[in-house]
Amino acid sequence: MSTFRIAACSETWPLKDAFTISRGSKTAAHVVVVTVSDGVHAGRGEAVPYARYGETVDDVLTEITQLASTICEHSDLGRALKPGAALNALDCAFWDFEAKRTGKSVAALAGLAEPVAKLTAYTISLDAPDAMAAKAAGARDLPLLKLKLGGEGDADRMRAVRRARPDARLLVDANESWTPDALLALIAVAAECDVEVIEQPLPASADGALRSVVHTVPICADESIHTADDLDRLDGLYDAVNVKLDKAGGLTGAIALSREARRRGLKMMIGSMVATSLAVAPAMLLAADADWIDLDGPLLLAQDRTPHLTIRNGIVFPPDPALWG
Repeated sequence: MSTFRIAACSETWPLKDAFTISRGSKTAAHVVVVTVSDGVHAGRGEAVPYARYGETVDDVLTEITQLASTICEHSDLGRALKPGAALNALDCAFWDFEAKRTGKSVAALAGLAEPVAKLTAYTISLDAPDAMAAKAAGARDLPLLKLKLGGEGDADRMRAVRRARPDARLLVDANESWTPDALLALIAVAAECDVEVIEQPLPASADGALRSVVHTVPICADESIHTADDLDRLDGLYDAVNVKLDKAGGLTGAIALSREARRRGLKMMIGSMVATSLAVAPAMLLAADADWIDLDGPLLLAQDRTPHLTIRNGIVFPPDPALWG
């Protein structure tokens, strides 16, 4: 019988502005927060149920509630749950609980280096080219921008932002919106605009076409990658992977994915869904070894939770243990 209690709830965090990608727009982050407590120490984890993968807040809460009484220890999670938001929230809460209970950092418990400050990308939502350029120009203190693209008009979007911010480092994320027919031309424009990486240009179901084109700009898997088990299928298709705790199975699964990706010589992005600092904090443990991090969720919120991550000029600092870890 377990000596701790597991509780879960949903929270809604309004955004500063609408967040728009190729699949739609949202004005708030809807998250699930799990607390693991023994009555003295408590650990928390946050996750984002994502419709792209068939998840809803209600379903994730039900899944956690139904399993709570059967979880006797941290190691039970991987056997009871498939990778997704529920597993992420529980896994991160257990890591935090163990850190609070033992007085050791999660990094020490997991055999990782302590987190370091790292530059995050700042997302420019999908919009008309001039609107995206204006948003980029207004973010002069943020040197690394990630452009959400949507298919038609993307060449104009990339060029407009590059003209507006000739100084910025650029990443682009098509969220599966490109077609094989348009792929070569759009990769060429990305190269022209000195884009560092193109994230998930084709639908996951059609990404085999990536094998037959020259990657003049590195191509990163996102919707096509969840866990380390997916890497065999992606061989020869992608140059990098986006590691997200919500997809990988929490911090535990993300560690396994990042290690195997590096072993195979892949570049790595550490990303997260739009969420609060509590969801982003665990990903900071993997940031030091990443080529890019995309952990700007707290910057997109109208207000973050307290305590929260410190982010200055795009630099994300390691979390205070009072927040997580």
